[in-house]
Order: sequence, then structure tokens, then C-alpha cells
Amino acid sequence: MRTRLAVILFVPLLLVLAVVGTAYVTSVARADQQEVFLDRLSDTGYLVITARQSLIADDPDIVAGDLERYREVYGIDAAVLDQAGTTWASNGLDVADVEERATALAGRRSELRTGLLPWTVDRVVVAEPVFDGGDLVGAVLTVSDAQALSRGIWVSWGLLAVGGLALCALAALLAHRTAGWVLRPVAAVDRAMTQIGAGRLDARIPTSTGPPELRAVVTRFNEMAARVEHLMHRQQEFVSNASHELRNPLNALMLRIEDLALTTGPAHAAEVAHVRAEAVRMKQILDALLLLADGADRRAGVVTLDAGDLVTHRVDSWRTLAPGRPIVLDLAGPPSWVRSDVTALECAFDAVLDNAVKFGPPGAPVEVAVRTVADVDGAAGTPIGTTSGSTAGHVEIVVRDHGPGVPADQLEHLTERFWRSPGHSAVRGTGLGLSIAAELLAAGDGALQLELPSGGGLQVRLRLPRAGAPEEAPGVVPHHGREG
Repeated sequence: MRTRLAVILFVPLLLVLAVVGTAYVTSVARADQQEVFLDRLSDTGYLVITARQSLIADDPDIVAGDLERYREVYGIDAAVLDQAGTTWASNGLDVADVEERATALAGRRSELRTGLLPWTVDRVVVAEPVFDGGDLVGAVLTVSDAQALSRGIWVSWGLLAVGGLALCALAALLAHRTAGWVLRPVAAVDRAMTQIGAGRLDARIPTSTGPPELRAVVTRFNEMAARVEHLMHRQQEFVSNASHELRNPLNALMLRIEDLALTTGPAHAAEVAHVRAEAVRMKQILDALLLLADGADRRAGVVTLDAGDLVTHRVDSWRTLAPGRPIVLDLAGPPSWVRSDVTALECAFDAVLDNAVKFGPPGAPVEVAVRTVADVDGAAGTPIGTTSGSTAGHVEIVVRDHGPGVPADQLEHLTERFWRSPGHSAVRGTGLGLSIAAELLAAGDGALQLELPSGGGLQVRLRLPRAGAPEEAPGVVPHHGREG
């Protein structure tokens, strides 16, 4: 914006300089030519006196000597014509190509032939009639080279160009400084907004900033910032209190699980271990949700992991939680290495799989697949958290159910918070699962893509950036082997 405003200010100044400069250039060229013409006209007036005496006395030698001395001193050709136009005396001038002689023989003085460009002026011609008592008796012609005149004009134009460039630089500096002064209040607003966006909610703009029109905007901005700061503090206080209240019963539950493990026989050791693992995972989910709520940096826990390995373990847990719903797992190909936060990816996958189990008909399988894709395959759908087009290789976790699905016009609303399809209002749930999954994936440069496959149901793709093999990337989660 500053550049555009500077250009708006600079262009009129440049136009003014161009108009003034053009007028000055024209004036300089005409003034130099006029000065030379007047000088030659003065010389010709002196020669007219001698030429009159020579013509009256019928003696060419009277003026011939003056013409020769004039050529020796000034290097200017000159000639005297009689009344018939015949050369009376000359210092070497050929009057045949001097058109102004006809004007002088007609009793009129020749005028200056001006040219605005130096290269259009090749010589300066002065033709003066000679009178004796009111009778025309002849004419005097002088023809001088205009090279010196052209050089003088070029020098004047060069000095003008240098001065013009200096003025243009000064005008550009003035326009840039003026634009900065005009936009200084806007820059203050931008700095405050940047600070608030970076987390400094107490940033404010001085109410005296800028003109009265902008001060009203500043006042409303400060009021909005204060309101946002108040709401964020209240949210953080709520999150802190909720964290405290949830951690206490969760810690008590984990202690009871450990007591149960000590009193349970070996036959139930596997079930107790499973319950312990789910309690630990619940604590991780709580931490992830708290990070999601308070806007902390969720990239700190990103590691390299095998998406197929993670999906395998989560599917095993879901088979225990939903024994009446078959889950078909397809892990084709080598390990699918991705860079992601383990807890975030587990939460996102669980939310999607819970949605598929919940809305799928009893006995119908839920299909889960993990595959590596070199480029975007152009499948139809609504990607959440990324832009369309070609990307680098990525890994897809595909979850497909065979439930009723949703109408095509409702597909994009599935990731909105608390949104429930009118046809599924009787099904338990809050409408937050897919929304949380989309946000968690977007925080790790992933995306959630929803599709309506042929045959009914809903298909969800969890797309993650592909990572290098374990030996090429630090922070690798150990691979426990795949089970399909």
C-alpha cells in the first residue's frame, strides 16, 4: 500500500517536471538561437553601411576588404548583391543556395529559422536589404556555421537532464516519505494486530494515532481486542479448572487399575494390560484436547511413525470395544512412514472410526486401509485443511462405512462443530468428532477428505505428508510389526 501511495504522489510530480522541463528546453533552444541571430544581425548592419557606399560609388573594392577581414576574424561567409541580384562582392560565399536573398532583394529583412532540436539547425542566415534614400540598391548576406550553437544547446540540455534527474530523485524521496507519514497510523494498527495474532493479547493502539476518521477505528479495535482478551482469559481459566478436575479422577482410576493388576490372576493379565493402556491413552487424549483448547504449539510432539502400525493397534482396540462390528483392515505394501504427533493422529483416527462404527448398520463391515500415494489421484471430495492441486507424496488412511451416508449438499458441513445431519439427529453424539479430527490433522500439515462412494455410506481419507525411512529421519517411533 505504501508503494502504491508513493506512486500516486510521484506520478503527478513527474508530470509537472516533464511539462516544466519541456517548456524550459524549448525556451533554452530559442534563446540561444535568438542570441546568435541578433549578434549576426549586428554584424550585417555594419556591413550594410560599407555596402551602401560601395554600391553608390560603383566600386566593389570598398566593401570587399571589409568582407575579407570579417571572414578572417570570425570565419563567417558574407556577400553583397546589387539591385539585380548579382554578386557585387564576396569573401567566398555562394549565394545561389541562399534562399533568403530573395527576401532581402524584395526590401525585407530575413527572419530567424528556428529549430527546437539542435541537429535541425545547420546554419544561421541573415539577409539585410540596402537602401539609399528610400530606394533599394542591393542586399547583404551573412551565413555562419551553427555547430557552436548546437553544442551550446546540447550542453544546456545536458545540464537540464542532470538537474531533472536530481529533481526526480528528490520527488521520489519526498513521495516515499510522504506516503510513510500518511500510512504511519495504519502501520501502528498493523503492528498491534500482529502482536495480538502472536499471542500478546494486551497489545493496544494509542487512541491519538492518526486523523479523526482513523481514531474511531482505533477505538473500536481496542474495544474488540479487550473483549477478545477477556474471553481468552476466561477460556484459559476454564481449561485450567477442567484440567484439574479431570486429572484427579483419571489419576485415581489409574491407581485402581494398578491395584487390580496386583490382585488379578494371570488369566486376566491381558485384559488388565489393555485397560491400563486405554487409561494411559485417555490421559494423552486429555493432554491433546487441552493443547487444542488453549492454542499451544501442537508441532512440538511431531515424530516419524508408521501409520500402518498405529492403525493396526487402534483397530485391535476397537475390535475389543465394538465386538459386534467387523473391521476389515487392509495394509498393502511396505510401511507407510509419516511425520505426525502420535496422540493427535490417534485421536483423529479414533474420531473417524467411531463415526463409522456409530452410523454403520449392524453386521456391516467397516473397511480401513492404509496406502501411500505419489500424487493427488483426483478423487472427488472435500479436503479440509489443504488446497487442491498436485502435492508431494502422501499417506492416506481410508475409513469407509456402509451406512446411510449424507446428501451431497451436506457433505461440507460434516466438519463443522456441533453440526448434526437432520436425518441422524436420533443417533447419540455431539457433532464434534470429525471437526476435532480435521483440526488435529491440519495442525500437522495433514488434511481430512470426505467422499460419498458408490454403493452408499461415507468414506473419509486422513491424508498425511509422507516421511523418509527411519534411518533418514530423527525421532522415529519404533515399529512393532503389522497385523492385518
